[in-house]
Amino acid sequence: MTKFFTDKQMEFWQNANSRWNVKTGATRSGKTYMDYYVIPKRIREADPTGEIVLLGHTQSTIERNVITPLRRIWGNGLVGNISSNNTINLFGRQCYALGADKKNQVEKIQGMGISYAYGDEVTTWSQNVFEMLKSRLDRPTSKFDGTCNPEGPKHWFKEFLDSDADIYHLPFTIYDNDFLSDNFIKELEKEYEGTVYFDRYILGRWARAEGIIYRMFADDPDKYKTTIEDIKPKVTDVKIGVDFGGNKANHTFVAMGIIGNYEGVVALYSQKLKATLTPEQLFNEFTYFVTMVMKEFPMLSVAYPDSAEQVLIRGMKSKEDRIVIRGSKKLPINDRIHLVASLISRDKFYWTDEARTVKEALEEAVWDEDKEDERLDDGTTDIDTLDAMEYAIERDARRLMRNA
Repeated sequence: MTKFFTDKQMEFWQNANSRWNVKTGATRSGKTYMDYYVIPKRIREADPTGEIVLLGHTQSTIERNVITPLRRIWGNGLVGNISSNNTINLFGRQCYALGADKKNQVEKIQGMGISYAYGDEVTTWSQNVFEMLKSRLDRPTSKFDGTCNPEGPKHWFKEFLDSDADIYHLPFTIYDNDFLSDNFIKELEKEYEGTVYFDRYILGRWARAEGIIYRMFADDPDKYKTTIEDIKPKVTDVKIGVDFGGNKANHTFVAMGIIGNYEGVVALYSQKLKATLTPEQLFNEFTYFVTMVMKEFPMLSVAYPDSAEQVLIRGMKSKEDRIVIRGSKKLPINDRIHLVASLISRDKFYWTDEARTVKEALEEAVWDEDKEDERLDDGTTDIDTLDAMEYAIERDARRLMRNA
């Protein structure tokens, strides 16, 4: 007999009858797949006097993670498109598809009476939105289904799951998805090895981020060392990240090379400069840095300075016209940390003597003992170099994660 669902998915289908029904745990563990069948069932059963709401980190993530897969399974007739007023027709009912990442999203559900709500990536939401949702599930049969990857043990959603509310909570590990190949699981284990993400995204634990962030690198930095001469034939593109200094921070430039078809990265050159430089001095130093990099790597194409400093970016553009200068994307810090940690764990990250400050910054980086899931940033470690390095490669995160 052909098997369509894992035992864990069937366990949820059979037992998720509480007011709050939540699946947490590992990435790629099959947490969400059953929801493509649960959601139609819930919508059909939902009290017609209440609203139906699908919430995600942003509207685009709920579209990508939930609505598009629903459409592939059930077709365009049953799964519509999100309109300009945030509504979508799902299985014959008008529903709302909303982002939940910002506090001001509270206004979009305030005043609603909700008979069914679905939540994707709940740990990425604003807590204010979740608190408002609690009061909006006001029908006698109102239900919530949600999924998320675990974060730290003090996360507000973990505290809710541990409360005495009417909750059915089913944790998943990567090993609960028996549709995954052993080789894929091994690669995923390798991706998260030596980081807090192994506990969270493989074992499904609400684990605290503590100690050295890049443990594998710090234990043996020379394992990742190369030379300009050796790596040069493999570099296909070069990008510079720039972090601007302020107060006690330094200005930093980091040139990162892309290896092959996004098969890895190499820190080629790095430079730290005192924040006391005048803007003119800073621009001159940047021009010199670009010249130095282009001497060995003429394919240097772009620089990504900290997007928060638009005045300095405009000044850079006025002085340097050999490359494109574009503000950094500035992904969430922990997403950038995950990217670099993954590259390191899969031996897809390298450094040269000309970028020794990158090596030192990676060795020093630690989690803040006093804060939940935050990198220590008190001046005792070189956060500036890490930021510049991350700005250089963050726009290529998907390609690097896919190909590395």
